Amino acid sequence: MSGSLNITPNSPSIGDSLEGGKVAYILQSGDTGYDSNYIKGIIVATSNQSTGIQWYNGSFTTTSATGTAIGTGLSNTNTIITSQGATATSYAAGLARAHRGGGYTDWYLPSKDELNKLYLNRVAIGGFISNSNGLYWSSSEIQSYPYHSAWLQDFSNGGPLSIFKDFDVNIRAIRSF
Repeated sequence: MSGSLNITPNSPSIGDSLEGGKVAYILQSGDTGYDSNYIKGIIVATSNQSTGIQWYNGSFTTTSATGTAIGTGLSNTNTIITSQGATATSYAAGLARAHRGGGYTDWYLPSKDELNKLYLNRVAIGGFISNSNGLYWSSSEIQSYPYHSAWLQDFSNGGPLSIFKDFDVNIRAIRSF
């Protein structure tokens, strides 16, 4: 299944159950994919797919998955999987893609800005780790030194951080509606 829901005139709220997860964000004017005729947004899985997985598959390669904006997580995930190998559960993007919440097959690792929306709406969504172990991978690779790094979000204080891809960090998959 793939997300193609156009909801009108009823509108979902952040934290509502929808299409295999919970509504995490509703697109606003200026966001990629925003359409004033339809309600579109981000759905987040109801639980973590991992509480400790590396961003990469064991090979420090530059994937060029550098999009950070809302709407770039899917493209980043596809780029990472192309670079790191077939979908596998041994690295973050592969594990996010392998998620089958609600029977849907179009899950992906959020971009840096998409992940920040999850952080901002974490209370309504629920289930995030928010102590010192509350680090979550994004699909956004660092495009400058150090090249072997990617962005993550610290859910204990909200700070975006960059860290080497071989650290074990949490992930929570998303999909679009």
